[in-house]
Amino acid sequence: MTVRRVVLLGEEVLRAPTAEIERFGKETQALVQDLFDTMYYAEGIGIAAPQISVSLRVCVMDLSRADDSESQRLTLINPVVLESSKTEEKATEGCLSIPGMEEVVKRPAHIVVRAQDELGRTNELEAEGLLSRVIQHEIDHLDGILFFDRVTPLKRQFLLKKWKKNQ
Repeated sequence: MTVRRVVLLGEEVLRAPTAEIERFGKETQALVQDLFDTMYYAEGIGIAAPQISVSLRVCVMDLSRADDSESQRLTLINPVVLESSKTEEKATEGCLSIPGMEEVVKRPAHIVVRAQDELGRTNELEAEGLLSRVIQHEIDHLDGILFFDRVTPLKRQFLLKKWKKNQ
């Protein structure tokens, strides 16, 4: 399909909550393929529709880059976190829309998510570890939240200052 331009920090689409997909068809399937093509091209493990200027509740991921395994393609459309553990884990996160920036983020260790695939079929998924983290990161994008919104105000200020200096 198509590799699209990844939107960078400062563009409004990254901060706007997204709309649900109500009709599934060729357009939805093409969007999902464009997301995968763009993510692979950018060498990421996850990407959400707002990162390619589309304000819809769609994100994709493939963790095979992180652990050198076979493809683990996952599409989440209209995802909803049904459960999240009280136990939290810290790990470093980055973002294709904020290249060169990384910071430690605390997130629930285990989640249960309900979402649809590109054909509109509803599934529930339990996730922990890296998969849990990537799903939460991408759902945040669908809600207009960036990873550095989840760090302390002082760290966030430092990251923004660093970002502005590098632009």
